[in-house]
Amino acid sequence: MIHSALRQEIDRRVTLKELRDALERPIPPTERDEVVSLRRWFTTRYPSPEARLAYVRQVYARWQSTILRSDGA
Repeated sequence: MIHSALRQEIDRRVTLKELRDALERPIPPTERDEVVSLRRWFTTRYPSPEARLAYVRQVYARWQSTILRSDGA
C-alpha cells in the first residue's frame, strides 16, 4: 500500500517550469549508458517489429489485469 503522502506527490501536477527543467537538463553519462544498454538488450531480445509489438501487447495486458485487480473489479 502506498502511503498517502507519497501518493499525493506521485499524483500532483507539475508546473510548467518543473517540466521544462526536467526536459532541458543534461543527461548524465551514466543515465545515457544505461538507456543505450537497455535499448541494445531489448532490440536483441526482440529483433523484429512484430516481436516488439507482441511483447508490448503482452505487458500491456498484464498491466491492465493488475489495474483491474487493484481496483477491486
